[in-house]
Amino acid sequence: IPDILTTLSKFDHPSIGKLYDNVDPLHDLKELLQESIADDPPISVKEGGLIQDGFHEQLDDYRYASKNGKQWIAELEQRERTETGIKSLKVGYNRVFGYYIEVTKANLRHLPEGRYERKQTLTNAERFITPELKERETMILEAQEKSVELEYELFLEVREKVKAYVKRLQQLADQISRIDVLQGFAQVAESYQYVRPEYREQRVVDIRQGRHPVVEKVMQEGTFVPNDIYMNEETDVLLITGPNMSGKSTYMRQLALTAILGQMGSFVPCQSASLPVFDQIFTRIGAADDLVSGHSTFMVEMLEANHALTHATENSLILLDEIGRGTSTYDGMALAQAIVEYIHGEIKAKTLFSTHYHELTSLDEQLERLKNVHVRAEEYEGNVVFLHQIKDGPADESYGIHVAKLAHLPDPLINRATALLDQLENGPVKNEASTSPEEEEQLSLFVEESKPEKKRTMEPQASHIEKRLQSLDLMEMTPMDAMNELYQLQKRLKS
Repeated sequence: IPDILTTLSKFDHPSIGKLYDNVDPLHDLKELLQESIADDPPISVKEGGLIQDGFHEQLDDYRYASKNGKQWIAELEQRERTETGIKSLKVGYNRVFGYYIEVTKANLRHLPEGRYERKQTLTNAERFITPELKERETMILEAQEKSVELEYELFLEVREKVKAYVKRLQQLADQISRIDVLQGFAQVAESYQYVRPEYREQRVVDIRQGRHPVVEKVMQEGTFVPNDIYMNEETDVLLITGPNMSGKSTYMRQLALTAILGQMGSFVPCQSASLPVFDQIFTRIGAADDLVSGHSTFMVEMLEANHALTHATENSLILLDEIGRGTSTYDGMALAQAIVEYIHGEIKAKTLFSTHYHELTSLDEQLERLKNVHVRAEEYEGNVVFLHQIKDGPADESYGIHVAKLAHLPDPLINRATALLDQLENGPVKNEASTSPEEEEQLSLFVEESKPEKKRTMEPQASHIEKRLQSLDLMEMTPMDAMNELYQLQKRLKS
């Protein structure tokens, strides 16, 4: 902590001074710990070696007795060897018998009579004790035992004293963590060319050359394409169209991340940024289910959309990505349009709404605070080139088949999908994917083939359903029969 405060004191700026002026380095706690706790204490608190020498007089006495007792044992061994002439004589210790003098049986005759008391017999040796050794043993073992007990008691006392510093420690931790976070912000800003955002009361989003802080770092250097995001006070909704994989989600996420970074005190990844203060950010991005709760992907999508629509205010930021994908085209399109209209008319929050429903792009003629933008892509020699550039206006197509081609789906499948797409967009075309006579008889999606001998009466599928419904006698049907009939009719409509 003193090193950190010394470093900060070198900066001549009032805002830096505010960071460390009131920092309490807790010198008294540091002194207590340095005086009491050993520099390298054991893992266990009940084995001794916890407390510093000189911290407690009684503990020092015990340690002196224990240490000098062991020195006395070593001197006793040397003296006994000299007096008896037995060079192999040794003084040892074990937990069961304590201290002993061990002599091999071949040397027992050299021991003087009367002074040695037999303690234990081994195969090749005898163990003895003398009155002098017995006295020293008691002193040494008591000193060791009392030393460990006293150390633990002293440790508990120190711990209780430290408790009194908890509030000051928590305040210090909070101050140091703030300094640490701001230091991280500063380092990132300097390393990756972040800029200081401006905040205004007007509800204007104006980001120039904005970048995604994570995506730009995992991509190769210089490959991330920055984009502007501009929403004046008269624009609440950006309706974003463009191909899959073109960068719509990245564009949306980078706005949210820029808002979060700025409001938490960081500089932001762009050339310049002018933002309002958002009270909340709501997102519906990606696909996920919650099978444990019985929620499909579409239900999760609707629940998350509802959460945003229920809790957002005009000061919120809403990001909705591909709403309506999990149901039929018309259902999804109707829900998507209704959600856009509700946000535009009721909530009035700044909203980025990406979609593949190109029909929604006409909403800019009806909703005055909605603006169309799109992600550029170009088709070159049958392949799509993603430019990742946001431009005004709607996209012309989604290039879904091109993306499927990039995913290396089988060529026959790609060719068939291309033919079907052309048929859906421009009317009936010849089924070029058919190669056998049987396959040539296959009908187009919505109309009959034009061969006279195989032509059938052109009658909308819905008319068959109407006739069947008219012929049903519902009052004579069981609920299960009615449900089965309804299922078959629905299945026929979808076929």
